[in-house]
Amino acid sequence: MPAIVLATINARYIHASLGLRWLYANLAELQPQTTIQEYCLTDRPGDMAEAILAARPAIVGIGVYIWNADEVRRLVGVLKRVAPGITIVLGGPEVSHLPLRVDFSGADYLVQGEGEHSFLGLCRDLLASNPPADRIVPAAPVEADTLMLPYRFYTGQDLAHRLVYVEASRGCPFACEFCLSSIDRRVRPFPLDSFLAELESLWARGARTFKFVDRTFNANPAAAARILDFFLAKDPPFHAHFEVIPDHFPDGLKDRIARFPAGTLQLEVGIQTLDVRTAANINRRLDIHRIRENLAFLEQRTKAHLHVDLIVGLPGEPLDRFGQHLNTLVALTSGEIQIGMLKKLSGTALVRHDREHGMVYAADPPYEILCNDLIAFGEMQEMKRLARFWDLVYNSGNCKRTAPLLWPDRDVFRGFRAFCAWLYARTRATWQIGLPRLAHLLFDYLTTERGRDQAEVADALAADILGIKGRVLPPSIMAHVTRLPGERHDLGDTLTRRQGRHRL
Repeated sequence: MPAIVLATINARYIHASLGLRWLYANLAELQPQTTIQEYCLTDRPGDMAEAILAARPAIVGIGVYIWNADEVRRLVGVLKRVAPGITIVLGGPEVSHLPLRVDFSGADYLVQGEGEHSFLGLCRDLLASNPPADRIVPAAPVEADTLMLPYRFYTGQDLAHRLVYVEASRGCPFACEFCLSSIDRRVRPFPLDSFLAELESLWARGARTFKFVDRTFNANPAAAARILDFFLAKDPPFHAHFEVIPDHFPDGLKDRIARFPAGTLQLEVGIQTLDVRTAANINRRLDIHRIRENLAFLEQRTKAHLHVDLIVGLPGEPLDRFGQHLNTLVALTSGEIQIGMLKKLSGTALVRHDREHGMVYAADPPYEILCNDLIAFGEMQEMKRLARFWDLVYNSGNCKRTAPLLWPDRDVFRGFRAFCAWLYARTRATWQIGLPRLAHLLFDYLTTERGRDQAEVADALAADILGIKGRVLPPSIMAHVTRLPGERHDLGDTLTRRQGRHRL
């Protein structure tokens, strides 16, 4: 039976824990006595505890993150009630910084920092009946070349059905105060030849979906170029995701990115704000000219799917200025624009703005902002709903032709904000709004509240929704459709015949 169980609670099944595999790969002689168990947020604490205890471990190590902190607290409570003799060790970002914001008093030890070496040492001591006296186990950043790489511990089932998380480096050269990566500004790359060999092995085993967790993939253009070359030498289908900084695309990287076929490359571009004053306030570097230039290049010269980030609630940034940034990004890119609420992550320097800017955050994970001196609580709640509706209408890609009708004067923020206020008043919901219902609500709002022509709106919705096989529009909208996707406008073709093929 295993002496050690490594466990965590992932947000979804598709996410495989890279952190657990790093620990497992570096457990040396204890590795044969160790097993990995992964769960999801939908699993119940009692069921997870039952499976863990069935392995009869002496030590249970659990990874704690912002998305699972409360669930881990409950799991620890169950484990300690039914099996008080086991030793529970917690690690991860949510236990690495004091004071703790979730009650983990049930745990025996907390590993604070990068735990590959410290966790091994702790387990050796515990299994030798030599437990440390201090509950806090400090873990300094590890040198990349001292670690065994973890990728062979992805199973065939993982490679077939889950995202494969990889990292070519740790640390970040920048100091953005809202980000945990700003704590460690020393970039530590893993030996590139060894890393590429592991990628090759993963590919040979069938991996085709790779998500890089490097915070700034393009910070080292030479290393980034070699990794891009690895994928360019492969035949699709495959999908590679990288997080990039928006103002650092030398020509060598641009040339490579432009060669990727559609559907193979996704770039998460961290904008967060387009205001120089706000950026300086949170110690973020911002080169507006290069950002505009590089976004234009990525949009016009490449087939990469772009995922661009904006944050609501940054200290010193009012809502109207955030709205200007959203307007600008919609004009610059057709990719996803992720609207995120500011979160006060443990250990970050963001805390220094609390008093000056009246920053108030939720006490529970994910510690989202509630209000500040420029945005009242009610307005912040409104922005949370706007972010959800933006995903539903814009980022989903389901309403590409219909969505611009919500902002005919190109003031995206003002137009979409008005729609969100109406939508929430009508539905009192931000979830469980299916596509047929959303289509009906869009049609109703645009025609009755905004006075748009019924045929214009119906044709836009038909182009958005009926272009995908199997989708339908409500009959009340189909009655106003004059042109269907893929058809030429033909006055001799009757609307009745068209409706007969597409009605519910």
